[in-house]
Amino acid sequence: GNKGEKSVDKITNAQQSAEIMALTALTWVLGQDELVGAFLNATGASPLDLGTLTQTPLFQAAILDFLMEDDSRIIAFCDTQNLPYTAVQTARTALPGAQYLHWT
Repeated sequence: GNKGEKSVDKITNAQQSAEIMALTALTWVLGQDELVGAFLNATGASPLDLGTLTQTPLFQAAILDFLMEDDSRIIAFCDTQNLPYTAVQTARTALPGAQYLHWT
């Protein structure tokens, strides 16, 4: 029936929204001079790799993981985007690897 199709659409929409948030977050991080080095170290990415890496869901997840490492990053990012502070964690659950995360 249609129920299954709707849940697939919901998952797809959640993942697309999460991907958009990850790319927005990356743009924000790259605009914060004090975070760029820490981000590249945390992800192991080089500036030359970013264009390719941003297409991969695992790297998109890593961007959101980086934000979630520090409450001040989440607050600053969400404030500039007019997002609730829970938005990053919600988006993160739609990307690969979320089942392994423990927010404790």
